[in-house]
Amino acid sequence: MIVHEGYENLHLISPVVTIGIFDGVHRGHLALLECLVLRAREEKGESVVITFSPHPRLVLEQNNTNLTFLTTMEEKKVRLEKLNIDHLIVIEFNKQFSKIPACDFIKDILVSKIRTRHLIIGYNHHFGRNGEGDLNTIRKCSEDLNFKVEQVQGFKSEEGAISSSIIREALLKGNIDDANKWLGYSYTVSGTIIEGRRIGRTIGFPTANINPDSRNKLIPGSGVYAVEVHIDNQVFPGMMSIGSNPTVNEDTGLRSIEVHIFNFDKDIYGRKISVAFRKRLRDEIKFNSLNELTLQMKQDKQDTLRLLT
Repeated sequence: MIVHEGYENLHLISPVVTIGIFDGVHRGHLALLECLVLRAREEKGESVVITFSPHPRLVLEQNNTNLTFLTTMEEKKVRLEKLNIDHLIVIEFNKQFSKIPACDFIKDILVSKIRTRHLIIGYNHHFGRNGEGDLNTIRKCSEDLNFKVEQVQGFKSEEGAISSSIIREALLKGNIDDANKWLGYSYTVSGTIIEGRRIGRTIGFPTANINPDSRNKLIPGSGVYAVEVHIDNQVFPGMMSIGSNPTVNEDTGLRSIEVHIFNFDKDIYGRKISVAFRKRLRDEIKFNSLNELTLQMKQDKQDTLRLLT
């Protein structure tokens, strides 16, 4: 997959195009993206995904401090490449860009710059100034511009339509099973290992504290999780604790993200790590002593090994 920063000086072959944020690149997006790849092959053209950075909500919403998303741009690129997308165009989103009318976007960018031959959009898709661009608008604006428009129904689960918002809600509740089912893969958090208080080491469970790559990356709800840890192209089982560590800390309201990696004793401070969430083991608990905490962590380890093997 070729990644383009902006839409100038492109040389695409009969581009079949779709537009969206695609947060999570989840199962709800698959019908659209698979249709995109199929149509491109049928028309002997190239599949093109257009997305935006930063996320439009970070630009348009005044109170955006607590906004979180399922994927960083780098994670999104990896997921899209696995779906055999030919080109990803990343357009810088700012307030000036947000004011472009939908028809001007279609004419000046989709047609003049990208030379779109076939546009595929999702169900209930909107774009352009104030979200005014919908299927009817696109068809009206495209009448004289010589490209096809197609709408694809999103994938639905037994629970209903799959969306980024319901996956985010599930993760915040610690509902890893549903989130992973809707994503179609295990939710992952990546970051850099930073130094902590080293309390885990004193009870036989040294932990690596993770500083996420993006402040807007959604961190699942507090609790203990069975995880797979990816480091140095190797995969290790482990268990992750998310929360305030109430047994050893005062209630400051701050949350830490710590992972104990099984059968691993290397110094990895400052290194990159990626953690895939597989199962939720339990809630965060305040124990009466470190001994009680240690006994529970031994049980957590047994549960994790049972779940992951």
